[in-house]
Amino acid sequence: MRLADERGSAVAEFTMVAGLLVVLVLSVMQLSLALHVRATVADAAAEGARHASLVGADASAGVVRTRQLITMAIGASYAEQVSASTATVAGLETIEIRVAAPLPVFGLIGPTALEVTGHAPVETLG
Repeated sequence: MRLADERGSAVAEFTMVAGLLVVLVLSVMQLSLALHVRATVADAAAEGARHASLVGADASAGVVRTRQLITMAIGASYAEQVSASTATVAGLETIEIRVAAPLPVFGLIGPTALEVTGHAPVETLG
């Protein structure tokens, strides 16, 4: 009699476990995408700062290079807010490239934007 009472329970168990597993897999994929965007934007900002710090280059060259790298890697919508400035750090003139980009987050959990900065000392001759 007990076997008859449990008829169909495997289907219900599978449905509940499969639902949880799908949510877990999608969450891991979402986290991976957000980390990929963050790493790509940070690398592009650092490369743009290095490019702008070369002898004969200016800050606008770093902004252009940063936008190119971000656009090639993840899309133009992530390269809309790129700015450059100069600062003095430990007595050295440095170029700072700042990028504000949207963070691809599903739903209302977590931040919706990220801001990263890349620095490089300005090269001089002599």
